[in-house]
Amino acid sequence: MTVQTQFDIPGDDAAIAAALEQASIPTLMMSMIHMSGDASLLDGAIRPAGVYINEYQGYMSEEDKAAVRAQALEVIKAFRDGGCRLPAPPDAATIHRMMGFLVAQEVPDDYVPMMLEEMELDGKDQRSDAWGDEVPREVRADHPVLVIGGGMSGVLAAVRLHEAGIPYVVLEKNPDVGGTWYENRYPGIRVDVGNHLYCYSFEPAHHWTQFFAQQPELQRYFSGVVASHQLGEHFRFNTEVTSAVFDEGAGMWEVTAVDGEGREQVYRAATVISAVGQLNRPKLPEIPGINDFQGQWCHTAAWNDGIDVSGKQVLVIGSGASAFQLVPAVAEQAGELTVFQRSAPWMFENPIYHEEVPTGKKWCLQHLPFYARWFRFLLFWPSIDGAYDAVVVDPEWPHQERSVSELNDLVYQMFSDYIRGQVGDDEALLDKVMPDYAPMGKRTLQDNGSWLGALKRDNVELVNRGVAAVTADGVVDTEGRFYPADVIIYATGFETDKFLWPMTIRGRGDVLLSEQWGLDPSAYLGITVPNFPNFYCMYGPGTNLAFGGSLIFNGECQMRYIMACIKALLQSGSKHIECRQAVHDDYQRRFRETHANLIWEHSSIKHSFYQNPEGKVTLLWPWKILDMWRWTKDIDRDDYQFN
Repeated sequence: MTVQTQFDIPGDDAAIAAALEQASIPTLMMSMIHMSGDASLLDGAIRPAGVYINEYQGYMSEEDKAAVRAQALEVIKAFRDGGCRLPAPPDAATIHRMMGFLVAQEVPDDYVPMMLEEMELDGKDQRSDAWGDEVPREVRADHPVLVIGGGMSGVLAAVRLHEAGIPYVVLEKNPDVGGTWYENRYPGIRVDVGNHLYCYSFEPAHHWTQFFAQQPELQRYFSGVVASHQLGEHFRFNTEVTSAVFDEGAGMWEVTAVDGEGREQVYRAATVISAVGQLNRPKLPEIPGINDFQGQWCHTAAWNDGIDVSGKQVLVIGSGASAFQLVPAVAEQAGELTVFQRSAPWMFENPIYHEEVPTGKKWCLQHLPFYARWFRFLLFWPSIDGAYDAVVVDPEWPHQERSVSELNDLVYQMFSDYIRGQVGDDEALLDKVMPDYAPMGKRTLQDNGSWLGALKRDNVELVNRGVAAVTADGVVDTEGRFYPADVIIYATGFETDKFLWPMTIRGRGDVLLSEQWGLDPSAYLGITVPNFPNFYCMYGPGTNLAFGGSLIFNGECQMRYIMACIKALLQSGSKHIECRQAVHDDYQRRFRETHANLIWEHSSIKHSFYQNPEGKVTLLWPWKILDMWRWTKDIDRDDYQFN
């Protein structure tokens, strides 16, 4: 990637002024500094007053925003009329000041390098490692890599391997790329991270039609990345991996896959990268009679386009993230809708959750110098580590039944007030939707009024009892009440605790990965596993997020680390690189000790998909996002044995 030096400011003065009406004003101010070379804005009285997730205007007054727009118009006109030539870029100290100004708080020195890397203001993709002479081409050519999965992580792996000139193939069980964004097609599905952040740092997108895009647009994005980087010939679709076995004699991995017609094929690779994710195998509840139902039914993650809910009696089992999106969409069409809830979700307000991206904002993202990069910063910063302290348990806190610390109790109050404000005076409904566990202890959802609004509809009933049995024409709850149904939709999540399942992975000494892991899957940094040389996980054990950030950011960190491992191996002249057992064990000890003091293993948290059957968290990253970035920037070769 090269520094962007050519800019275009289309449209007349009136068109520019109209676009600025829809701009993020704090972000606009950053772009003004780049265009003018004048950083005096940072010393003025007009400035953002605060920062919050999904709040793009910094709580600025209408008068201040209007004043900035007027000033920005003059700066943009001068930039345009001067040939769109940028002055000297702001120096490092000024960039740091700009960061703090934009988010109305001090950005600690520790975070500045990470944020500079993420923003790419110098036009350099620092997470790329397009290898030069440091690894001879003939050495690369003799090290084929096989990637399992063509979702977000698999596409990213393909991009980085392609840049480095490593031969590779990606096996994907679906007919196209996208992973969860190909498979999940239920009504209402959309991403819950702002889309101008939920995209690769090296492939920003200005075209998003909504701030939180729906499934078809997300899948097209990943497909577009494959096309733009000319990676398509490396993908094998409708090809599902069933096993990967390390052949110690040959020093190679033998990967068996089955194509769409049931034909088995064996691939051989020097390195295997598992990019299968955690949310790709639907989980059906173990309810007696589940196969006896005679009406239409499906799981949200295996949506049946033939399902017709119009005017029907519909039952939705589950009230987690999928149901949260599905229910408002189905409620408008169903005759009667009953939602079975095991545990009420915590939620926070996001008024733009379903909103279109205005034309003027798209114009700013596309044409104003560095506006898009600062907008990405504005999205990322509030979701990084600011909420981390709210998930740390204070054992002396006296209100453990509702929160885990004083800071967490502030979150409790904020979330509770929002729910009460949405429900109004319906005390019966309030009793059902107010969670009985500490906030942030399970997946926290975003709401623009659609979920609770749907539950208040006359044709919707929320049942906070479990389902005891399914019959031919409905279900029976745990108190014996029968609910007739034409359609049953299971929004019951995924087999999240079965990492890499149902594949069979065998490593050195014929060790079976599922047996080595047992109930507590673990990998060093969530990436490498002892006894499994030249084998890597993306989105592996303990790398999911629950208090902020973006999984794409995590994925980019993980893939940079994997590329560093492969480079170290090839430079060493060895055939295999394997994480030392002692290094893994020390990491896992710290992992378990850290989680023991965090909210996700708190006594109030029950029935969480983050936990294994013993109540231990296996999915989530327990440290700060800054730690993920630091620890994956490069490898410590002493952590590995080469042979």
